[in-house]
Amino acid sequence: MKKLLLFTCLLISCISNAQKTDTRLQQQITDLIKGFHGDIGIYVHDLKHNKTVALNADTIFPTASIVKISILTGIMQKIQNGELNYHQRLLYTDSLLYSEGDDILSDFKDSSTIELSKVMMLMLTISDNCASLWLQGLAGGGAHINALLDSMGYTYTRVNSRTPGREANRSMYGWGQTTPREIATIMQNIVNGKIISKEASDKMLRLLGRQYWDEEALSQIPAGVFAADKNGAVDESRNEVVYVNCKKDPYIFSVFTKNNADTSWESTNEAWVLTRKLSALLWQHFNK
Repeated sequence: MKKLLLFTCLLISCISNAQKTDTRLQQQITDLIKGFHGDIGIYVHDLKHNKTVALNADTIFPTASIVKISILTGIMQKIQNGELNYHQRLLYTDSLLYSEGDDILSDFKDSSTIELSKVMMLMLTISDNCASLWLQGLAGGGAHINALLDSMGYTYTRVNSRTPGREANRSMYGWGQTTPREIATIMQNIVNGKIISKEASDKMLRLLGRQYWDEEALSQIPAGVFAADKNGAVDESRNEVVYVNCKKDPYIFSVFTKNNADTSWESTNEAWVLTRKLSALLWQHFNK
C-alpha cells in the first residue's frame, strides 16, 4: 500500500512538473512559418510558466557558428580543471591562420601574444573562425568536446569539423550539429548554472551577452533587456538561439533552418526576415 501511495505521489509530481504546450502561441508560430522555402525547426520555452512550443524541435540541423557554444563548454571545463587560465597569454603563430578575410585574429602577426579571454571574446562576440578553431584545439579537440557533451546527457549536439570519425556528419551538417530543443536546453542550463559549475555558467552567460551580430533576433528585443545569444549562418542555413531575461516572463527560443532556397546575404534573406518576425512575436507575447 505504501509503495502504491509513493508511486502515485511521484506520478502526480511528474505530471505537475511536465511542460505544457502553449497552444495559442504554437498556432501563431505555425501560421508565421507557413510557406517558408526550406526546412525549419523552432523551440520556445516560457521559463516562468514552463510552457513550450516545439515545431520540428528534435530534428537535427547544422549549427553553423552556434557550434561555438559547444567549444566554449570544452574551454570552460579546461579552465575549471586548472588546465587553462582565463587570463593566460597565448602565442599566435601563422600555423593557426584559418583564412584571409574578416577574422580579426587572422590579421595577427606571427609570434604575437593574446589573452585566452580575448580569444574567447572574439569567438563569441564576432564569431571569429580563426579564434574558434584555435579554441577547439585548446579544448582537446572535437572528440573531447563531444565526449563532454555526451557525459552531460546531450545526444545530438556535436562538433564535426576536424574530428576523426565525424567526416560523414561534417559532409551533411558542416562544422557542428544540434536540434532546436537540445541547444535551447543547453542555454537554459547555462542560465541555471548547471554547465560545468555555477561560476563557469555565469561566465558563459556574460560572454554570450556580448554579441556583435545583433540585427536579427536581437533587433526585436529592447536594448535595455539582457539577452544571451549565439547565431550562425552559411548559405543554406540560418540559425539563432536566444535567452531573453525580461522581467515579466523570461524565455528561451531557438530557430534553425536548412535547405533554404534563399541563400542571399542581404537583410532581406527569407530566413533572417522570419527570425526577426518570430522574435518580435515572442517579445509581444511574453510582454502583453
